[in-house]
Amino acid sequence: MALDDVLAQIRACRACAVDLPHEPRPVVRVSSATRLLICGQAPGRRVHESGLPFDDPSGDRLRDWLGVNRATFYDHPAIGVAAMAFCFPGTNPKGGDFPPPPRCAELWRPSLMAALPQAELTLLVGGYAQVWALKDRRPMTEVVRDWPAHLPNYLPLPHPSWRNTAWLKRNPWFEAEVVPYLRARTAEILKL
Repeated sequence: MALDDVLAQIRACRACAVDLPHEPRPVVRVSSATRLLICGQAPGRRVHESGLPFDDPSGDRLRDWLGVNRATFYDHPAIGVAAMAFCFPGTNPKGGDFPPPPRCAELWRPSLMAALPQAELTLLVGGYAQVWALKDRRPMTEVVRDWPAHLPNYLPLPHPSWRNTAWLKRNPWFEAEVVPYLRARTAEILKL
């Protein structure tokens, strides 16, 4: 199926409407030129409201890891964002957002990935994306620490949320080893 057709179907999707506390608003930003695909778990509340992926402090940290500014992140045709779930899953009363509903990835991931043949590196942001793509159920820290084993197609990353600030402090190897690789590879893909 052509990418435009897949995107039209995703944007019209209401498969989770009965389970969401709000109107579905699928957020996906890819094009036929996407070479660097960012796959997180699901949009947060701010992204749901703006319609722009990573339009929050997590996005600021992610852009820093990539070594790109906001304009490049949103305007460069080689960067695409397609989370495991395209709609904000709602806020968990115990804190944080609910996890991405698996049905979204089951419905859309295969046809979307088939329509993005130029994607040469997929950033797997957080455990849900890592389990889906790698079928690796080890703890996220172990998967990210083993990052060279997943290259050249995938690069597992922790989620750039402020909630992971303590994780980053406990795992300084991530910013010492993975971030420099990610910046260099991003610059190479984007021809910066």
